[in-house]
Formats: sequence, C-alpha cells, structure tokens
Amino acid sequence: MLKRAFVAHDPGRIRLRFASRAVLGIGLAVALCGAAGHSLAAAITGGLAALLALFTVTDPTVRGQALTTALLPVVGLPVLTLAAVLHDVPVARDLAFLAVVGAGVYARRWGPRGHALGVFGFMAYFSAQFLHTVPGRLPELSVAVLLSLAASSVVRFGVWCYERRLAVPVAVAPPTGGAGLARITTRQAVQATLGSGFALAVGQVLSDQRWYWAVGATWWVFVATTSRGETVVRGFRRFLGTVLGIGLGFAVAVPLHHEPVAAAVVVAIGVFGIFYSAAVSYTWMMLAVTVMASMLYGLLGVLDADLLMLRVTETGVGALGAALAVLFVLPVTTHAVTEAWVERALRCVHTCTAEAAARLAGSEEADPPRRVGELEAILGRVRLSLAPLVHPLNPMRARKQRARHVLALLDDCAREVRGLASVAADPEASHDARLAAACWRVETAVEALTAPERPARATVTGGVPVHAAATEPALAHLHGLERALAELAAPLHATPRGPLLAA
Repeated sequence: MLKRAFVAHDPGRIRLRFASRAVLGIGLAVALCGAAGHSLAAAITGGLAALLALFTVTDPTVRGQALTTALLPVVGLPVLTLAAVLHDVPVARDLAFLAVVGAGVYARRWGPRGHALGVFGFMAYFSAQFLHTVPGRLPELSVAVLLSLAASSVVRFGVWCYERRLAVPVAVAPPTGGAGLARITTRQAVQATLGSGFALAVGQVLSDQRWYWAVGATWWVFVATTSRGETVVRGFRRFLGTVLGIGLGFAVAVPLHHEPVAAAVVVAIGVFGIFYSAAVSYTWMMLAVTVMASMLYGLLGVLDADLLMLRVTETGVGALGAALAVLFVLPVTTHAVTEAWVERALRCVHTCTAEAAARLAGSEEADPPRRVGELEAILGRVRLSLAPLVHPLNPMRARKQRARHVLALLDDCAREVRGLASVAADPEASHDARLAAACWRVETAVEALTAPERPARATVTGGVPVHAAATEPALAHLHGLERALAELAAPLHATPRGPLLAA
C-alpha cells in the first residue's frame, strides 16, 4: 500500500506538480492572511478555502476551472453566514447542516462544477463548526476566504498553470440518467442526508463539541462513489487512514504542536501528502488529512490524546452511518453500476476500432487517439466500480476471480486498441480489405457481449489467420482484440448468469 501511494507511476510528474503547487498556493494564502493581520482562525479558514479550490475544482479546461473557482465564494460565503447565525440554535443548526449535505451531493448531477461547489458549501458549514464561528467573526473570515482564493488562483492560473500545456482530459459522465429516485445522484442525496443524520445524532452523544467529525466522515465517504459497494470500501479506507493518522499524530503532532516552525512544516507535508496520494490511495490521503488536522488542533491549543481517540470514534460512526444508508436506503447496487460501465467500455472499444479503420482507409476526420483516451477514462471507472469485489477482505472468491478476469481482459482490449491506433497514425499504413471484415467481427463480438438476447459467447470464426496477422500489425491487433472479446463472454455471460457482484 505504501509503494502504491508513493512509488506509483506518475506520467509527466502530474501528481508531483499537483502537490507542489498546492503547497505553494496554500502557503501563499496563509501568508497573506497573516500579513493582513488576521487571526489564526481566519488564516485556517483561508487556508482551507485555498486547499479546496486547488483540490476539488477539476473542470476539463483551464477556463472552466477559473469560472468554477470564481463561483466558490458565491456558494461558500452564504453557507458560512448561515452556519454562524445558527451557531447557538442547535436544532436549526443541525437541520440546516443536513440540508447542506443533501444539496451538496445532489449538485453532483451537474458534473465537476456541481461537485466542486457542493464540496465547498459543505466544508464552509463544517469549518464553522470546527472553529465555532459566530456572526461577529464573519467579516474577517469572509475577507480571508476571498484573499486566499485570489492567492491560490494567482498560483494556479498565473504562476504555475501547467494544465495549459497538457491535452484536455476526457470527461466521462457517470451513469446518472433517469428522473426522480431513478437518478443515482438523487438517491445518493437521500442516502447522504439520512446517513449524516444518524452520524450527527450518535456523534452528539459521544461529544457535544466535536460531533461534526462524524458528519464529515459520512460526507466524504460519499464523495467520488456511485454504488453501495464503492461507498462501503471507501468508508473502510477512511477509517483505516484515520487510525493510521492518529498513530502518527501521537508521534508527531503531540510533541511538536508548540513549535510554530515545526508545526508549519508538518502542515505543509500533510498538504503535499493529501494532493500527492489522492489519486492512488484514499487510505494514505486520509492519513495525511488526519496528521494535518491534528497539528491544526495543536495550534489552536486543544490537542491531547483524548481528542485524537475521539476523532477515531467519530470517524467510525460516520463510516457506519454511510454504510447503513447505502445498504438499506434506496440502494444503488454495485452490479448495476458495474454492468453499465463495462458495457460503455465495450462499446468504446468498438468505436475506437471503427475510428482506427476509418483512419487507415484514408479519413482525415477520424481521431483514434481521442477515442483511446475516452476508453482509458472509462476503464478507470470500471476499476473503481469493481474495487469492492477485488478488495483483499472480500470473502467471495469466485466473484473476485471473475472480476479480476474481466479487468485483465478489458486491459487486453485497451492494449490492442492502443496498438491499433498507433498503427493507424502511421502515414505509411494502407487499407487492407481484410481490415473491414475484422472490424465487422469486433462489432459482432461487442453486440454479443452487451445485448442479453444475443448468443452468450462471441466467436472468432473466420478470424484473421495467425500467420497473416503476424505480418500485418493492424490485423494483428484486431485479432488480439477479437480473442479478448471472445474470452470476455465467459465471465460476463456465465450460465446460469448471476451478477458479477452481489453487493
């Protein structure tokens, strides 16, 4: 797990640049708050705003990112004001918090922008509980938020906008179609609200001062998940990361929180760890979050061993609330989500093949690399949806093997598609009559896999002979693609056909 988080392949050093820029942007934001004479609470509020702006704003274009960043205070400051006004009215405060939770999750239906605004709104309310914000502190906190967003934006869009030199990433919308409760984001909004209600009630029994930790744990478990299986696994990883972080907090935050310079260094390392590990390990990201939060509590003068243990307990309550909600309230089954993603992946394989064939036939409009990028993005979602089944603690060995087999064969398909696109990009490549026949067989195989009424097993009858494929690169990749699609029929169309996942 440690190797996966810190030694994982980092093409173009994107994760390194992402994390380094975050430290620079957040550091500048906090420094400006200090230079403006703001209190420690205001500096923390500003630093958190900068962190969220740099972390959650993920629009595919730089222009879209800038617009979403500009909209953050439009959502965050009214929510912060609401939390401050209701600070001394517990019942209204709690009901408003649950409403913010539901609205924040519901906003995911509007893509990356909705997700970022929903997270920022939630964290504005959360931070008000964290810092016990009252109306009299609103002017200072609002200025700190605006100043910090401006500082982080200068770094992100001016000083170090490395995205301008990168290809626009392929955005893949989640399967959120339908209306009413048939829509996944609507179901998740209901689940998150009820799960947070459970966490809030139990959390307040444990502590009338730090109950919001439980709500925060429930909220973040729902972020970036779709099915109940994904949510349960994420909850487990959050709890594990928090436990590990508390252990490290005892070793680092407790002895060093009285030293301002050392504390600042630990917070900076925590920020770097959050951004660097987020894409590859949620557990290690949570470890970094926990260490950073422990140090912030130290700077606020309230850190002790009991507080750290309470955080573990509240996190467990929040993860439990999320698990209960996704298991028993309008469940979105892992099987349904996985099937949707696998079908999209297979159809994208066919589209990639057709684009490559058109390019080989001389079409200048065909763009196989773009389709390959789309396939890679979809496969990322397939892996996420299958994560509950391939998790080491999953006891269902047969389904675990089926899931791993599916992933391996889809990776084979992607490898052959990438090779085919590479051949198609070669100006020396020429059209071969056998290519059209092979592409037609790929289409037939995809249809057989994605249409339940079609025969359960795809066939490669009439495929390209091995010796011929070996001499023709494009046909060789198509032949490998046919074989992978044919083998996929076994795990996907098992007889009797059962769900790939039971969750």
